[in-house]
Amino acid sequence: MTQTRAIFISGGGSGIGRAVAQKFGQAGWQVGIGDISAAGMAETRALLPSGRCFTVSLDVRDRAQWDQALAAFAEVAGGIDVVFNNAGIPLGGPLIAQTADEIERTLDINLKGVIFGAQAAWPWLKARAPGSCLLNTASAAGIYGVAGAAVYAATKFGVRALTESLDGEWAADGIAVRDLMPGFIETPLLAMAPNRASNELIRDRVLAAGLEITPASAVADAAWSAVHGDRLHTLVGKTAHSAQLFARFLPGAMRRRNRRPNRPL
Repeated sequence: MTQTRAIFISGGGSGIGRAVAQKFGQAGWQVGIGDISAAGMAETRALLPSGRCFTVSLDVRDRAQWDQALAAFAEVAGGIDVVFNNAGIPLGGPLIAQTADEIERTLDINLKGVIFGAQAAWPWLKARAPGSCLLNTASAAGIYGVAGAAVYAATKFGVRALTESLDGEWAADGIAVRDLMPGFIETPLLAMAPNRASNELIRDRVLAAGLEITPASAVADAAWSAVHGDRLHTLVGKTAHSAQLFARFLPGAMRRRNRRPNRPL
């Protein structure tokens, strides 16, 4: 009998996590969601086929909670084929305007939480290898450092580095390691201010800068391709592809563009 495949998604209560849950759930996968928002998880669960979704409270900053969440999902699903290390928060604006609390929270969720997730995922993915995958959410901000988003970019460079490092470390275990590098995605995060000192929404700043906003469904399609393909980094959206092109072939132009006023964050 064919075994139902299973994916666990951190930050699955909204945005990219929700879109990926829908994509895999509709394809017949068992979906596990970890999030701090019970209401958000309930909304995601209502969008999935009946019986396909398991939810558990998860603060990705807590290493023990990761172990508990994955063990609980594995017991229900019979194992875990993919862990999507997706939970994250935005932080933008001048570095000198950000509080220590904002900086620490962004580092803890966007980077430490991803590292903890990878550690906790390994035994479950090793048990299903080959064919299992750790998928991380990086960002176009992990291609070239973004003025006005220094801390956020630093965390996403860290996620990219983690992906590349574990691609080497876990190859012998038969575990694929991949990441997604999206630009600005249509999620509730765009309705937030970039930091406590600002009252302007991220969405407004992105649109004022002339950048596109990509639907979350495009990231879900990219996640499916990443899990089933062999590409280490998967770019999503025009902004990500433009950043890659400029950083690789026109670094001087990229630097000049990054030094202009009225940047999106």
